[in-house]
Amino acid sequence: MSVNLSPAIWESVLELTKTAEANQSDPTMWAIEVSTTLNSAGVALPSQELATLLVSHIFWDHNVSITWKFLEKALSFRIVPHVLLFALLSTRVIPNRRSQPAAFRLYMELLKRHVTELTSDIKSPNNQTIISTVDKVLQLSKLFDVPATEPGVFIVEFTFSIVCQLLEASIDDEGLLGFTPEKKFKWISEPHCMDLDSHDSFGVEKNAKHHKRLQSANTVMAIDLIGQFLQNKVTCTIIHLARKSMPANWKGFTQCIQVLVMKSSALRKSQVLTPEALIQLTSDTRKVTYQKRKTLCMENLHEVTTYGPLDSSAGLCHGTSYSSLWLPLDLVLEDAMDLSQVHVTSAIEILTGSLKTLRAFNGTTWKDSFLGLWMAALRLVQRERNPIEGPVPHLGTRLSMLLSIVPLVLAHLIKEEEIALDAQMDCSIGKEQFRGKRSRDLVFCLQSLGDYQALLNPPESVVSAANQAAAKAMMFVSGIKVEETTINCSGNLHHLVVEACITRNLLDTSAYLWPGYVKGPSEQICLSVPAQASGWSSFMKGSPLTPTVINALVSSPASSLTELEKIYEIAVQGSDDDKITAATILCGASLVWGWNIQEHTVNFITRLLCPPVTTNYSGNESHLIRYAPMLNVILLAISSVDCIQIFFLHGVVPQLAGSLMPICEVFGSCLANVTWTLTTGEEISAYAIFSNAFAVLLMLWRFNSIPLEHGVGDVPRVGSQLTPEYLLILRNSHIVSSKSIWNDKNNRTPATDASSLLSQPVYVASFPKLKVWYRQHLACIASPLSGLIHGTPVHQIVDELLCMMFKKITGGKQPVTSGCSASSVTGEGTCSGPNFAAWDVLEAVPYVVDAALTACSHGRLSPRELCTGLKNLADFLPASLATIVSYFSAEVSRGVWKDVMMNGVDWPSPAANLSTVEEQIKKILAATGVDIHSLDAGRNSPATLPLPLAAFVSLTITYKIDKASQHFLNLAGPALESLAAGCPWPCMPIVASLWAQKARRWSDFLVFSASRTVFLHNKDAVVQLLRSCFTATLDLKGTAISSNGGVGALLGHGFGYNSDGEIKPVAPGILYLRIYRSIRDIMSMREEIVAALMQSVSDIVCNGLPKHLRKPKKAKFGMRYGQISLATALTKVKVAASLAACLIWFGGLALVKSLVKETLPSWFICVHRAPHEEDSGIVATLSGYALAYFSLLCGSLAFGMDSSSSTSKHRRKILQYHLEFIACAFDGKITVGCHPATWHAYVTGFVSLMVRCGPTWLFEVDAEVLKRVSNGLRHWNEELALALLVAGGVGTMGAAAELITQTQT
Repeated sequence: MSVNLSPAIWESVLELTKTAEANQSDPTMWAIEVSTTLNSAGVALPSQELATLLVSHIFWDHNVSITWKFLEKALSFRIVPHVLLFALLSTRVIPNRRSQPAAFRLYMELLKRHVTELTSDIKSPNNQTIISTVDKVLQLSKLFDVPATEPGVFIVEFTFSIVCQLLEASIDDEGLLGFTPEKKFKWISEPHCMDLDSHDSFGVEKNAKHHKRLQSANTVMAIDLIGQFLQNKVTCTIIHLARKSMPANWKGFTQCIQVLVMKSSALRKSQVLTPEALIQLTSDTRKVTYQKRKTLCMENLHEVTTYGPLDSSAGLCHGTSYSSLWLPLDLVLEDAMDLSQVHVTSAIEILTGSLKTLRAFNGTTWKDSFLGLWMAALRLVQRERNPIEGPVPHLGTRLSMLLSIVPLVLAHLIKEEEIALDAQMDCSIGKEQFRGKRSRDLVFCLQSLGDYQALLNPPESVVSAANQAAAKAMMFVSGIKVEETTINCSGNLHHLVVEACITRNLLDTSAYLWPGYVKGPSEQICLSVPAQASGWSSFMKGSPLTPTVINALVSSPASSLTELEKIYEIAVQGSDDDKITAATILCGASLVWGWNIQEHTVNFITRLLCPPVTTNYSGNESHLIRYAPMLNVILLAISSVDCIQIFFLHGVVPQLAGSLMPICEVFGSCLANVTWTLTTGEEISAYAIFSNAFAVLLMLWRFNSIPLEHGVGDVPRVGSQLTPEYLLILRNSHIVSSKSIWNDKNNRTPATDASSLLSQPVYVASFPKLKVWYRQHLACIASPLSGLIHGTPVHQIVDELLCMMFKKITGGKQPVTSGCSASSVTGEGTCSGPNFAAWDVLEAVPYVVDAALTACSHGRLSPRELCTGLKNLADFLPASLATIVSYFSAEVSRGVWKDVMMNGVDWPSPAANLSTVEEQIKKILAATGVDIHSLDAGRNSPATLPLPLAAFVSLTITYKIDKASQHFLNLAGPALESLAAGCPWPCMPIVASLWAQKARRWSDFLVFSASRTVFLHNKDAVVQLLRSCFTATLDLKGTAISSNGGVGALLGHGFGYNSDGEIKPVAPGILYLRIYRSIRDIMSMREEIVAALMQSVSDIVCNGLPKHLRKPKKAKFGMRYGQISLATALTKVKVAASLAACLIWFGGLALVKSLVKETLPSWFICVHRAPHEEDSGIVATLSGYALAYFSLLCGSLAFGMDSSSSTSKHRRKILQYHLEFIACAFDGKITVGCHPATWHAYVTGFVSLMVRCGPTWLFEVDAEVLKRVSNGLRHWNEELALALLVAGGVGTMGAAAELITQTQT
């Protein structure tokens, strides 16, 4: 170190010290004399040079007690920098602590006395030079990889390094260094070279025992001193800044703490610190209180609204109790049942992210979080106890959610914890003690789940499975073997849930021993357990696939992955007949009811649709041709609504689409006369296989939306279609992420070997025929049909198709032309049966349909003949139905076709039941609080439909409602609804009436579907429905739809019928979930949802709190409005905010982004008046907290709590934008117009929630923005201002440390 003053000054100080040392002078007098001398010489105090001089003097020639007393006085009189002195001492004393235990002891005594003063030096005028010197001495910047240039950063690094030195010394002194991950020194340098004989050569043997005792005592004291650092308010807060900002260093620190806890004998000798206390002090979950709370913030409100565990009375979620805070889970689960939505993200990922988010926001244990998820899934199943008939997912899909998806979510969360714990516990000690909390909480959760009897009653279709699960437990407890006896017992959904968890190794069989789990047998039920398992058991023992065994395997699900793999192997390597048999088995009960292995069944089926090329295959045609019969079996099996929805839930839509496209490309290129004859005598054609594959493929991207529904401006609507390109992009990304698994030879199975074809990216360019059709589809939507040229191959196909469609009807005198020539198509000698590739036929279909529709509009073709011709075309190539849908949808949107009279003569008439349908629609709307007078307009007018819609509905009602037509009706049904919904009212009731006459058992479904289209034509109806959702959930006005509020009032308890046989009112939430994707101007819902939330807060206050409690009273933590009433009001506010957040989230990422960037800033800038002036104070405050909870929960659900979400990449920009808005308001750049209490509550609530629930998000925000927000918050709530900086990471660590030293020293 350089000395700027004359060396004589320091020589005089050194002589003064030596004289005082020799005379044993009073240390206080020595300090005064040194201070006077330095002041006289103009030396600035505290002096770095003096610190260096004193340390150099002591070590080691003057290492005596009096010189240590001089050091203590130098610190007390602040004539030396504390941080520099301790830095210099630590580099001398700690490496030599064994040879100089007394010096180490004295060092720790000094540190103990002055631990609270270590931060004082950053306020010194020459603090930068002190920081620079200490940084060089301790190598802080190098060790932490963070430059120690800011005073705050420096004080964190210095304090943490001192504690780490003591920790490392303690571990080394007890011989535990080998148990640490580093297994070497990191913070302690090697001992300095020194001549031991010169210091302690006399009586070494005599002092050996004393040294050993002193060393042992020093180890205990070092540990106590570590505890003092961690218990002291200032140093503890500073040290925990390292936890937030330097996770790698903190991880090493906590690992050493764990070594100390598990192995240290000195820790157990400590009188002031226990192993448990030390673990708690360094726990990541430890709450560090920065200072006494001054104002009410969201953290206080969270404590006010924290209830005990969920009780069994909350099973069905009546009322806005604490259990209603899990409302988003119910909404997510019910929303997943909507077939109109294509789920490209698995329900597992969505539920996992939602559960993490709600656990953080509700501040609950994993036990309560798991219980909330199970209860929501059970309610989902119970809502389907009395389903309406129709082409919608039914009980099988809901049971898959309960017994397959939810266990997979829990398995993911438990595995995630295990991986995190393994990463934290690199050392081999004590792993078992610290792992498995989520797993243990799952056990406690499932034990208590049995108390919710109202939710556990099994639907009739799964009573047998529930009884079998209960019987299995009873046999385990009784020690009875399956082969020995038949058990009579009664089970419920609890038994199925537990069995699902045991199968996935989330539980062990000790669950069978839980009190009350196994109950006495029921005399009413007789269950033969061996009969259920005999088929699969026989198959695994080598029985051939006889018809009896096949029927058993198809009708009962596989119980293990091994069984599925054997079936899959047969499907890949067996004979042609065996392939068909294996595919039939895989697509049977194992797909729909095999909950414990459902994800494997889904993957095997997806891979079978893209079978591998055999090594001996040498043909010129595609290898898929050889698999045609098997592929057809699979395509027919998975085309049902329930099966498709299962694929959606498991998130394999991109993979399924990638498997279907090659099938479409290959078989769509085959001619009509290419057929296969099965051993049963059945004949299947290439057209049939192509049509089946094409129908399923189109269901995966909902191509049938009409142009008017595509959105407003450049913002797509919620239900906007996916594209083939996007599906393949997702598929390719999934392949990249899972490639490491396929390359792991230890995990290779027949299934993974079969996935070799999926290991390469695939693009739309690989399917030129599909690409051409898709471009034509888009062109048909964009502009009227054109481009047919006379004499081209397409024109020839058009003519032959028209001939085939209409020759039999008109006896060869065909009045329909192709539109490119004046001659009519007579079809003489050319109409025996076109033989073209299916893709070529699809290219011609739009021109064919256009010619037929034109002929009908000009009277050359009767409506009946038109429909018969279209049916002939659809029968010839069923896939042509998709192009017919595309053409009709586009033409209806253009509005160029005249309306036709649905009079029962030319076109079918709805008159028989139209008035009934309209009345039922009005009842459904009225029951949900929606009153639309415009529905009566034109009621007495004749029923008319646009010609394309009339033709399409007439075509669809020609289909039989049977299994053979099911997959085509599944394609045409949503298209018909979309088509009718886009036409003026009352087109949809007319269509519903016609179909209700065709399928009477579907009438309730059809009426419900028709009622949904009201909201597409009337925005006021959407707003009314939206407000009804809030009113029902919060039970605000005691209306008939509220039913005491809660999830039960919002989503109801399923469809049911009254004594007159009429369907009961539909819950408003169900209706909203089924219509919001079709709202054209979805962006307008931002303001409506915010307005509904604010109105709900006002209603909560007016309806919930007595008037004398609406004015705030001073209390210990700020304002209080009456503890019980405030807690109830706050719970309702949270429920309302949760509902609002979900509704925005469901609207899509664009809606969430616009809410944060546009709606909320505009709302705060505008002036708002409270509806009741006397309540303006509490309404304003609760409104602010509601908006904070709403906005942050909405963002958390949309962008995820961590980086694992696929949407998390959008979070940084949105959060940065919003915090910049808040910072500008604090800086005075923006004037806030809302009530000051609302703004205050919003900002404090938003920041406190963000710090508590999403602290890692703050790492993504610019540090300067966080500092500006923190500076503004200091005027309101210093604790929150500091908490924000603490959570901000390295960028704000220095500012946080400086604020700590300013406010707490």
